[in-house]
Amino acid sequence: MAIRFTIPTYLTLLRIALIPLLAIVFYLPWQYSNIACTLIFLIAGVTDWLDGYLARKMNMQTAFGAFLDPVADKLMVAIVLVLIVQEQGNPFLAVPAAVIIGREIAIASLREWMAEIGQRARVKVSLLGKWKTTAQMTAVSLLLYREDLFGLPINSIGYWLLYLSAILTLWSMVNYLVAAFSTISE
Repeated sequence: MAIRFTIPTYLTLLRIALIPLLAIVFYLPWQYSNIACTLIFLIAGVTDWLDGYLARKMNMQTAFGAFLDPVADKLMVAIVLVLIVQEQGNPFLAVPAAVIIGREIAIASLREWMAEIGQRARVKVSLLGKWKTTAQMTAVSLLLYREDLFGLPINSIGYWLLYLSAILTLWSMVNYLVAAFSTISE
């Protein structure tokens, strides 16, 4: 089976290529590195939305793209969370980051296992998962930016949104596990 490269697939590959760029810029001794990192992360977010939109709208969905898209998302978020936790270094940030990264690994494994037994549709992305992703992407963007903006405590808001996304992460994980275990018990 040949892998078909489409515009959405190239956008997903671009998102993966942005990960090392973001990591390099994150550590640059430059006063605007936080702004540059935030922009890189936002560009990655736009490519995530755009690749899905184009794949559906232009009927360019591929099995490889369906595999690669969530991998790119999880890699970007996990690596950026690790960078942020390493920089800010406190347990109040490490705990929700660990919950989010742990859930992503667990659910990716669950989806793979469910696909092996022919039940992948039972653990497909839900509306709750989309809310979780929105809260998570917003939190990570704010935590990357870090500085107060127009009198708003951006980093603190990022913390609160990260906790919200960790709660949504756990809630969606429970939903996926219930769906998986109900399939197993049938």
